[in-house]
Amino acid sequence: MALRFDGKVAIVTGAGGGLGKQYALDLAARGAKVVVNDLGGSTKGEGADTRAADKVVNEIKAAGGEAVANYDSVVDGAKVVETAIKAYGRIDIVINNAGILRDVSFHKMKDQDWDLLTQVHLKGAYAVTRAAWPHMRNNKYGRIIFVASAAGLYGNFGQAGYSAMKLAVLGLCNTLSLEGKKYNVHANTIAPLAASRMTEGIIPPKMLQQMQPSTVSPYVLFLCHESCKDTGGMFEVGAGWAAKLRWQRSKGIVPAEMTVEGVGEAWKQISDYKGASHPTKTQETVMAAMQARAKAKL
Repeated sequence: MALRFDGKVAIVTGAGGGLGKQYALDLAARGAKVVVNDLGGSTKGEGADTRAADKVVNEIKAAGGEAVANYDSVVDGAKVVETAIKAYGRIDIVINNAGILRDVSFHKMKDQDWDLLTQVHLKGAYAVTRAAWPHMRNNKYGRIIFVASAAGLYGNFGQAGYSAMKLAVLGLCNTLSLEGKKYNVHANTIAPLAASRMTEGIIPPKMLQQMQPSTVSPYVLFLCHESCKDTGGMFEVGAGWAAKLRWQRSKGIVPAEMTVEGVGEAWKQISDYKGASHPTKTQETVMAAMQARAKAKL
């Protein structure tokens, strides 16, 4: 049976091109009413142009779908959500896709670079989600996608600010997945790899050909569907491949002697992943520490 989104209203930020455009087109093709948000600026976060969002809306309408454009910055998240409420009366899905790049090595980074990355990636995802949250809670339904990056998970030279913001949204998602669960509001994070304005010049052209947005969109749409029960997940997706990530923690140890020297002697055991666990809750950290302390008979 086809998985459809009839009766659902979706906001896709940064939907004027690349992955965002693909999500918007695919959601509309499966029956969703879509708010196509795009400021129309450059990949560095400069300028604005309404044509990017309008073009996608027109394409959706030409294919028989329903969509409206929104040209606000994601920092003005309340305005983005207001567009959905005024046009369609509800909001069911938010895909926080909007993003910019300000690549520069850390010692050359300017405060403006850091501040713009914070505004778009972190404040923007917060603002749109915060405005949609009460509607989803009241409706007892919501699907939210946050967009991280391999750079946020592992670090990447020249992307200190971008990496920091991309890992920050994962922390936001993890907490919202807990707070939204009893209201049937699910939140998941993806780290996508796809051909776009932001990856041109970074990934070789031959590889980009295999990383079309269409190889990512099916995974994102499934996470947005009511039949998907995952929440609090972190998924790497690209080139038709997807994998779920989790934390891994070594068993750890309480040193025989609680001194700097004692820690140095125990360091190899602290870093040994033999017998590792996969924690999922903050409470597990406390329990692990207390159990290790009891084992050491301190």
